[in-house]
Amino acid sequence: MRIAIVGVGLIGGSIGLAARARLGAEVSGWSRSRSTLDRALELDVLDRAGASLADAVGDAEAVFVCAPVGVLPEVVADVLAAAPEDCVVTDAGSTKRSVVEAIDDPRFVGGHPLAGAETAGVEHARADLFQDATWYLTPTRGATGLLFERLHRLIRELGARPTTVDAATHDTLLAAVSHLPHVFANVLVAQAASALAEESTGGPASAGHVAGSGTPSKQLPATGPSFRDATRVAGANSAIWTDIYLANRDALVEQLDGAIARLGTVRAALTAADPDAVTAWNDAAREDRRLLLEAQLAGGPLHELRVSVPNEPGIVATLALELARAGVNITDMALYPAPDHSEGVVALWIAGDEPAQRALALVADRGYPVARA
Repeated sequence: MRIAIVGVGLIGGSIGLAARARLGAEVSGWSRSRSTLDRALELDVLDRAGASLADAVGDAEAVFVCAPVGVLPEVVADVLAAAPEDCVVTDAGSTKRSVVEAIDDPRFVGGHPLAGAETAGVEHARADLFQDATWYLTPTRGATGLLFERLHRLIRELGARPTTVDAATHDTLLAAVSHLPHVFANVLVAQAASALAEESTGGPASAGHVAGSGTPSKQLPATGPSFRDATRVAGANSAIWTDIYLANRDALVEQLDGAIARLGTVRAALTAADPDAVTAWNDAAREDRRLLLEAQLAGGPLHELRVSVPNEPGIVATLALELARAGVNITDMALYPAPDHSEGVVALWIAGDEPAQRALALVADRGYPVARA
């Protein structure tokens, strides 16, 4: 398989390593920095470096665009202009609405692997970075079924777990579970630095004090693992994260408002010295965490459903999105077109008895013939 990578950093480099190691793919790449391409060749991330973007993607079967969120629409458009008609193009951006809304091409499927590291650059790329990681796919209803299936299968072969969701839902989810935690991590380290500055000077720190705005007169005290874990992502690469915060600002502000309201609730309980309220708050958090972890680990036996569908643009992507909205994730899929391409069968593998039954009912309600294999 021929794969092209546009933007060969940590994510793009890891895709290249995984594709070469696990798929035996031929990987080409392009970057604005020639030194980055040279380093990628030295590290065996790429088979070849394109002389231009068009040269890198010109014969690819799949292209991964790994560029900053702020420039993704422009770069994806350039890639689509140069890529073959039968090539699937995806991205790896942490927000999805801006690029999905800007691109109207059936070859494009938005993507976002939930994988990364505190280190950046192709030097830190790893072939196992995506092992068992969730990889969100955000197809539009016009996405080509065969290309969507190719990308879904390819991501599984890279070691990840593809999960289909619409772009708006993706951005709301990520605002809550990724972008808000980054904000909190920044706030926590700023709060700790401010508290230390206040202790060092014997007076209140400036309300505008943030981490890095000044050097405390003595070193930070030893911190426990809870503080280190909670602030692991503080000060993440601004070249990446400023774009993410701003691209998803409406969803992030909504999550911030909710978090501020919850902080106000616990503040009121503490001010009132109400042990019952504090206990209830703490116990509720433990239960919420348990439910979240159980949902993440939920699985079960695999069920194969075979759905007969007409050969219409976007039918497979639409089916995947409707299942996702019903809380059903497709573990794997395969397409079997009829010889005359007038119709075909989509094989869907669903984990768990109850999700499979839900999928069966939903597909049948849409009027498509469906049966368990």
